[in-house]
Amino acid sequence: MERTLIILKPDAVQRRLVGEVIGRFERKGLRIAAMKLMKISAETAATHYADHKGKPFYDSLVGFMTSEPVVAMVLEGHKAIEVCRKLMGATFGFAAEPGTIRGDFGISNQFNLVHGSDSADAAKREIEIFFAEGGVIDYSVADDAWNAAD
Repeated sequence: MERTLIILKPDAVQRRLVGEVIGRFERKGLRIAAMKLMKISAETAATHYADHKGKPFYDSLVGFMTSEPVVAMVLEGHKAIEVCRKLMGATFGFAAEPGTIRGDFGISNQFNLVHGSDSADAAKREIEIFFAEGGVIDYSVADDAWNAAD
């Protein structure tokens, strides 16, 4: 069982796409282990995007992510990171394939609707930023056995 951090960015919340996006992850067989609607602080955004500090897009990225509420969640399931990244699609909406979240709902480079961890190490670090100890819940669902088969 693998966990990943997913953030539905301000553009997804503002465009009322939260239910649609969450539904895509759930229909794929992923389980929500934590979720909250929140306004990201500048400090949290700086910690989360520390790897991008100094890049030309850093200030606008932090400004965007702190501008309006987001939905932060932990999803878990078999190969959750890879599955989520495929569901999200290419980073830039104009390049994302139809059928993906970004391909169906985005065209912008900057406003790309959703963030997902890109590795197990990143997921662990990012989950700790957004969810305090005890904030992620373990539980089982009826279809766990069907989704775990290799």
